[in-house]
Amino acid sequence: MLIKRQNESIRASYYSHLLLEKSLSKNSIAAYMDDLDKLLNYLDSVNKDPEEAVLADLQQFIVELHEMGIHARSQARIISGIRSFYRFLILENKIQQDPTELLESPKIGLKLPEVLSLDEINRLISGFDLSVPENRRNRAILETLYSCGLRVSELTSLRFSDLYLDEGFIKVEGKGKKQRLVPISPVAIKEIKNYLDDRRAVTVKRGFEDILFLSKRGTSLSRIMIFHIIKQQAEKVGIKKNISPHTFRHSFATHLLEGGANLRAIQQMLGHEKIATTEIYTHIDRDFLRSEILEHHPRNKRNESSTVESS
Repeated sequence: MLIKRQNESIRASYYSHLLLEKSLSKNSIAAYMDDLDKLLNYLDSVNKDPEEAVLADLQQFIVELHEMGIHARSQARIISGIRSFYRFLILENKIQQDPTELLESPKIGLKLPEVLSLDEINRLISGFDLSVPENRRNRAILETLYSCGLRVSELTSLRFSDLYLDEGFIKVEGKGKKQRLVPISPVAIKEIKNYLDDRRAVTVKRGFEDILFLSKRGTSLSRIMIFHIIKQQAEKVGIKKNISPHTFRHSFATHLLEGGANLRAIQQMLGHEKIATTEIYTHIDRDFLRSEILEHHPRNKRNESSTVESS
């Protein structure tokens, strides 16, 4: 009973810490408190209070989570919450040693993004019925997403003043308002120019005069609208993959890598701050990379020539 009362006191103090000092949102606080409750319930079952817990206790707690069928990704999130709690206890001088210092998170497998083949990209873009007014715009949107590897937010905020079509570039404002120049293909330039005839027929709302891709109401398109266009088109041409605007960005990077583009160049075009973010694409098509190595490695070429000579 004493442990339960102590736990309630610690729980209340930690809640205040998250709310007042960390200034977290209600959802974040709820998640942290849920993680803590799981730990407190376990420690209560073995008759320990959190200040007494050592590394072995926390390791056994993780074993319990695993046996309950909690996924590795969720386990990792719970461990992160527990680390936050024990950092709080140190700040409050409740403990001197952090028992989570050597607590390892479970290995989480790399979740590779969905990628469209070139044939699927072509089916999506060429499958629009251009007699429908919005479809020249929609075709230009998909071509631009794929040609330039844009994030959906970068696409919806693209402006006329960002286009340098004669030079073959567009200016993109990415995360943290960082700007970059991205090459744009002649095909995408052609699709944008074809769309401009339809755009001129739209009554543009004040403040949206410089926005490239407009809704029928004359305002910028929402992210949800881009999702809807892509989902609808995928269904129409019979593509069953779960795709989104980001799928075009993933496909852009993957196809560049497969075509032999330098990883640093891809990093610059995608606007990734760290090369590690771009390196995910080196894991996407292992079969392709293996075949490239087998085809181009000098030892393999030598063995092939030896086989021809011996025959």
